[in-house]
Amino acid sequence: MSPRFLPHARLATLLEHLHERGFMTLAPQLLDDAILYRPLTSVDNLPHGVGVEQQPGSYRILHRDDQRCFAWANGPQALKPLTFSPEEILWQARRDAQGAIVFDAPSTKLKATAVLGVRSCDIAALKLQEAHFLDGVTRDSSFAAQRDSLLIIAVNCSHPAATCFCASTGDGPSCSSGYDLLFDELDEGFVIQSGSEMGASILAELPLASVTDTQLNAVELQQRAATLQQRHLPSRNLRDALFASLDHPRWQSVAERCLACGNCTSVCPTCFCHSEHDEPALSGEVSTHLRHWGSCFTADHSYIHGVVIRASIAERYRQWLTHKLGSWHDQYGRSGCVGCGRCIAWCPVGIDITEEATAICGEGVS
Repeated sequence: MSPRFLPHARLATLLEHLHERGFMTLAPQLLDDAILYRPLTSVDNLPHGVGVEQQPGSYRILHRDDQRCFAWANGPQALKPLTFSPEEILWQARRDAQGAIVFDAPSTKLKATAVLGVRSCDIAALKLQEAHFLDGVTRDSSFAAQRDSLLIIAVNCSHPAATCFCASTGDGPSCSSGYDLLFDELDEGFVIQSGSEMGASILAELPLASVTDTQLNAVELQQRAATLQQRHLPSRNLRDALFASLDHPRWQSVAERCLACGNCTSVCPTCFCHSEHDEPALSGEVSTHLRHWGSCFTADHSYIHGVVIRASIAERYRQWLTHKLGSWHDQYGRSGCVGCGRCIAWCPVGIDITEEATAICGEGVS
């Protein structure tokens, strides 16, 4: 379908329509001085007139003079918690009436969820997560169930942060695929187009107007301006340059600043490291097997048979960067970085992945 227009004043009709179709809607809302996805009960709860200033080690909410809802780059959350839960039950073991051990899988029936406000970098990250959890030797049923429950309503990014560099990774700031509906927000409302059969079906039932040439020109100018980002990686493929620089002195230099806190891996939309453990009930009748987010910055991540393989922070940072920007090319055919810049903003000491990659690999990498 051709693009259509929805005024800001009629955005509630979309929320009502999604509710009638059985969707719970998650949308960005202001909470504890950050923009986070939360269940949306009223469009009044969207971050109208809110902007975000992000710098290395800094995330600050700003208040704007307009009433736009999506005039900011991203918050600390991505789609990752919705498909790869921070903590989830993989299975439970119990004793039946005869005393035999029985294994039960958790229910995979989930409520259909529409996610409003998804950015292009997070759609790119979702595709990488799908490559890991769904396209490998073993299909992750938990991830598949959570992914299948999502309706993606994306918004083209019009206000990248100073920490963003998705243009250099090829993942934004505009969406090209992977969405059900796509918004471009203007001062007066939204230019909307569909990207799936479900999206087209929703679009056909909304009270939308035709898009004017003036609105299309405004969208084009807005998207052009959004590509003027301040940061970039020196190349989309740093595999060979990184593995040729394993003894570079910069690894030790960055380790002297790094706290190994794991913030970067928590906010990264593509990191998938995890740990598993069992929680037996005190009765001895039931034991629950859980999966938790992990991080290659922890000592436990490289613990093997009494030895921590990567004992120093320099080795852990090198593992993270060489895997993210290097060996992902062998595994998934591209870098694991989508240029969202979250690891820069949410690092307590402001370590900048683009600065470190350039220092190690150089600007002239092909």
